[in-house]
Amino acid sequence: MSQTQDLNHLCKLAKLSPDEKTLEKISHQFTDIINYIDTLSEADTENVAPLYSPVFHESAVREDVAFRRQVPEQILKNAPETDGTYFIVPRIVEGK
Repeated sequence: MSQTQDLNHLCKLAKLSPDEKTLEKISHQFTDIINYIDTLSEADTENVAPLYSPVFHESAVREDVAFRRQVPEQILKNAPETDGTYFIVPRIVEGK
């Protein structure tokens, strides 16, 4: 496929219909991007180990310990009505 055909195919997949002037501009931008990537391939990476990320990440693994972040009194103080242990809410289901 030619670059023009590739670009038209991408536009079709993206459901875009740019005019000819825009297509020409995008085509030049794609060419610039491809040329830049080609310059990266010239870099000597012979003795460089592959990286997952260039940033060092510490392990997120921690001991699994259960603990309470909030005490019930703190939670209940925001309720409009409580009995000291539970929220008091209006009844929505009628009993028989």
